[in-house]
Amino acid sequence: PKSLNLPLYAKEKKPLRALKIKSVKRVIIMKNTPSVLKYTPTHEWVRVEAEQIACIGITEHAQALLGDIVFVELPALQKVVTQREEICVLESVKAAADVYSPLSGEIIEFNDALESDPEKVNTDPYGDGWVVKIKAADAGDLSQLMDVETYKSFIGH
Repeated sequence: PKSLNLPLYAKEKKPLRALKIKSVKRVIIMKNTPSVLKYTPTHEWVRVEAEQIACIGITEHAQALLGDIVFVELPALQKVVTQREEICVLESVKAAADVYSPLSGEIIEFNDALESDPEKVNTDPYGDGWVVKIKAADAGDLSQLMDVETYKSFIGH
């Protein structure tokens, strides 16, 4: 299988070499990628929940690359973000990684359960491991994101 890459940064935000997964067990995880979501090249997912409200998290692929998440630096509520802007940082036993906003808008909620239980990002990345909810400013941002088949192809599955 191809190497799986994710932009990762040390705590000082200096680029690290991308982690390479050699275990076949970790490569097979993509079978659980939900088809109702949209995806980014930086491995975030978006689920539209209501008009202009989107739930955002990281993909199963990304959490596998990071390893065990030990800390989540959550954003401030009501913060206005632009598409591709950093919204939070996930720290794992291997590295720290920025999470980027797939949409422009206002952060209206964050998953405060991650403060005491950050491993939810690993155990349920598409459910209880969600990171933030955003009130989208431009519905057109969604059209720039990948569907599940394009995302799987992007990461080599």
